[in-house]
Amino acid sequence: MKVFKFGGASINQIERIQQLPALIENNANSRLIIIISAMGKITNALEKVVDAYYHTGNKEALLLFEKIKQYHLTQIKYLITQQWANATDALNQIFKETELILKSAPTETYDYYYDQIVSKGELLSSSIISYFLSENKIPNHLIDVRKIIKTDNQFRNAKVDWEKTTNNISEIISPLFLQTDTIITQGFIGGTGQNSATTLGREGSDYTAAIFANILNAESVTIWKDVNGVMSGDPKEFSDAETLSQLSYKEVIEMAYYGAQVIHPKTIKPLQNKSIPLYVKCFLDDELPGTTITNQNGKHLPPIKVIKNQQALLNFQSLDFSFVEGKPVNFLHELLASLHIKPNLSQNTAISLLICIDDADQKAELLAAESSSVFDVSIARNLQLITIRNYNQEEINKLCENKVILLEQKTQQTIQILVQEQAITQ
Repeated sequence: MKVFKFGGASINQIERIQQLPALIENNANSRLIIIISAMGKITNALEKVVDAYYHTGNKEALLLFEKIKQYHLTQIKYLITQQWANATDALNQIFKETELILKSAPTETYDYYYDQIVSKGELLSSSIISYFLSENKIPNHLIDVRKIIKTDNQFRNAKVDWEKTTNNISEIISPLFLQTDTIITQGFIGGTGQNSATTLGREGSDYTAAIFANILNAESVTIWKDVNGVMSGDPKEFSDAETLSQLSYKEVIEMAYYGAQVIHPKTIKPLQNKSIPLYVKCFLDDELPGTTITNQNGKHLPPIKVIKNQQALLNFQSLDFSFVEGKPVNFLHELLASLHIKPNLSQNTAISLLICIDDADQKAELLAAESSSVFDVSIARNLQLITIRNYNQEEINKLCENKVILLEQKTQQTIQILVQEQAITQ
């Protein structure tokens, strides 16, 4: 049994969806669980619906949702003919569930409504894919993952109840393979014991694939993307970025930790626990080898580059010039945890502590204000954090050209450099 996961970019065009049957037929000898993300930018569009509903009002939220409705109805008009009426009924049911929420006043938290509304993106796309495959003579069974993956009620970042989820997969999913070789379900979402939708946080769809693979002891997981595989850098930023053919679980976790847009660590762990290989392959050309992620270390890896823009450097200096250690440092660490701020880089001297964070959501100002009773705080902005795995001096020189280095940390394998653009003198 194999697990396939299709991200939003893989199903954001009718032409791409029409490639699905051939991909599945190429794996006709395997039972498949197919995890579907929301189409294209639908998650972003649904987030705007939530914002409007919670902050502006029902009318604007319903207008924004109407555009999402029409988008999905247009998709099935071009993809499905014989089962068009059934597919339309299925989508209308999801639309009605959402509109019922949007027509009432909010009485719960923002995060609660976020999960109830944004989760509809996966429910809509998986329903369309299921009907499309059936019409193309690929029998399949569509499952509502909210009934399978059970979580706590920490909305927007729910924790999986592995015991309940394992029981559900054993009792519900396994018997379905006696009826069909292909099961379709949704990524990114789960459900509480009270049947409220939850979402699993960043890269939740990949995590869903790993959950099913772990519990069902899958042969492999394949994540289908619109790029050739995992790259040594963002190809939009680095023209010399190359596909990494072989990576270890550990290397992928390291890359993700430093901000690379690769597989999230919480996806890797369930696969690593059972040595299930993860393939990252190109949806546009399934004959390309892509990237294989296993326990085996990659050989002769090139420099792997991660750039994080819009960084802020906060300098926390003790008010009385005493040593920054003990209670002041503990206070600051507790404050970072309470504000949900993860430092990207930190360094301390005798009387000051330097912390680099993402400069978003006014977190820098909030952190400075909350710590002002203990520290004198200054903030530097518009900085860039450069991380290079497997670095060499040539790569460092290239990326730091015409930049002022503010902070640097390195190990044998990784270097991080915080820089700002060099001022141009006349």
